[in-house]
Order: sequence, then structure tokens, then C-alpha cells
Amino acid sequence: MTRPSTLSEIDAPAGALQLDAYLPYRLSVASNAVSGLIARAYEDRFGLSIPQWRLICVLAEDGGKTQQGIVARTGMDKVTVSRAAQGLANRRLVERSDHHADGRSHLLNLTREGVRLHVEIAPLALAYEAALIAGLAPAEVALLKRLLGRLQAAADALSGSGGSPG
Repeated sequence: MTRPSTLSEIDAPAGALQLDAYLPYRLSVASNAVSGLIARAYEDRFGLSIPQWRLICVLAEDGGKTQQGIVARTGMDKVTVSRAAQGLANRRLVERSDHHADGRSHLLNLTREGVRLHVEIAPLALAYEAALIAGLAPAEVALLKRLLGRLQAAADALSGSGGSPG
């Protein structure tokens, strides 16, 4: 006798987990689809990974930051930020300078070439966003952004991290 291999083959309890209806799964799949689409464009046209692009954006918006500051701002892990920073430094898109308040860390800043690259890529990023949300009304986009912020805050609270949005 063979064993049932799916929930549909057995009497599943009411409220059983169904992956396609499970919000964390749906968020992950949607995020992977969007990130994958954009990653291919950035890699093909500019030779950048998503973490490298995020790092460039943070530095363009916030100015000089430590790697730890970038970790806090983006939610990326330390190793990912370190590798992204190293790759960008090797391409002379970011530069490291001494951190006046903490001798153990360095500030990362965009170089002129890094700023130029950001200026070139930003309109492409905005065009991808526009294409992705083209089927949504402005009020739906605003609601989606608010809800995502609330979900992130709830996840941060549950994890005890209290991390900043980003």
C-alpha cells in the first residue's frame, strides 16, 4: 500500500498550510521574481549585482556610511554588504575613508564614477518600477507600500531586531 503524498490525498485539518495562500511564501516569490528581473538588467547592462546596486543607492541617498550602517539600512547581511563594497571598490565606484569617530571602521562614499553610474541607472530603475505597477491605481500603490512597511515592522518586532526600514 502506498502512502499519501499530498494533503489533497488525506484529510487535512481545517486551516492547514497551503503554500500558495501562505503570505510569507507569496512575498518571497514576488520578491524573487522582481529582483531576478532587475538583477538581469543591472548585470547585463552595468555589471552590477542587486546588493551592489542597493549599496550605490544608499550612498547616493545618504552620503558616506559604514558597512554596518548599510547593513542596518538595507537589511542585507554583513557578508553580502562586504562583498558588494569590495566589488564596487575594485571598480573604483566607491572609496573607503577613515571614520573619524570609530577607528575600527571605514566610511564608504561614491566616487565620481559611482555617482555617474547612479545617475545613469536611476531612470532605468524607475522605469522598471513604473512597468511593474502599471496595472495598479495610485491609491493601490500607496496602500501596498504602507502594508509592506507594516509587515516589515511586524517582522522586525517579532525578530527583536527593531531594524530600520530600507
